[in-house]
Amino acid sequence: MSELILQTRDLTRRYGHTLALDHAALSVEKGQIFGLVGRNGAGKTTLIRLISGQSHPTAGEVTLFGASTPAALARARSRTGAMVEIPSFYPYLTARQNLEYYRIQRGIPGKECVDEALEQVRLTDTGKKKFKTFSLGMKQRLGLALALMNHPEFLLLDEPINGLDPEGIVEFRELLLQLNRERQTTILISSHILSELSTLATHYAFIEKGRVLESVSADRLREKCRECLELTVDDAARAARVLEEQLGTRDFEVLPHNKLRLYTFLDQPQTVNRVLLENGVGLISAQQRSSDLEDYFLSLIGGRHAAGKEGF
Repeated sequence: MSELILQTRDLTRRYGHTLALDHAALSVEKGQIFGLVGRNGAGKTTLIRLISGQSHPTAGEVTLFGASTPAALARARSRTGAMVEIPSFYPYLTARQNLEYYRIQRGIPGKECVDEALEQVRLTDTGKKKFKTFSLGMKQRLGLALALMNHPEFLLLDEPINGLDPEGIVEFRELLLQLNRERQTTILISSHILSELSTLATHYAFIEKGRVLESVSADRLREKCRECLELTVDDAARAARVLEEQLGTRDFEVLPHNKLRLYTFLDQPQTVNRVLLENGVGLISAQQRSSDLEDYFLSLIGGRHAAGKEGF
């Protein structure tokens, strides 16, 4: 049985009258790279802050490495590393000096962890350059170095590739995959760059308006996003029976709003249309399509018109 690293139950956070997180339930197992997918303001950052202890829930529970009481959670969080936005660094200190300050403050033994973290994020050549002169991408890398300094078993990353150039994004991806592969580091990561997230994640959670709509493995998501014949009908339940009884297939999904996705008969759409019509199903539209991660998320929250493209 896989080791459960994180579990949240009914996790809720209110800010005044604003419900930022609404009874969120999430489970992350050891070795997974878990991608959080959601628009800006959906609740991703709030969720990561609650898990990392940077904020406290209004209701609900966080269990981390099996710990759920305040004292036990504090100990469990010493096994994690978190990067939420850009951490507060001293503007007139160098990268090495900033990390050394936090190493001492956090009681992390051994100065070598500073050099190792800087090497991992490709910041060893910054020398005497002060933090205030760093580019946004360099600041992001230093934030990641801080999160890695205690060799965490569980890494929490909120929009970590913001500000990185294409080369930096590739390096960052390779570093995370290396940590996951060689150290079995479990990673929870949010990003609005969904194409990049799809190259990393082994599992996904889709968040909208503070609610976790669905958790799914990358393998299952690939199945759901494969090429299909998307049908819009007047009675989805009747159409499903016709597909099973007349065409002998169960390789389809019934979606909201009287839609179905059929994964067989892709080269015989006329046959599908004819059989549905002959059996009393009103066919409104039929189109061949395949989905990517963004398409799937948009369909999950109610369609492209409802979601728009904002926040991605």
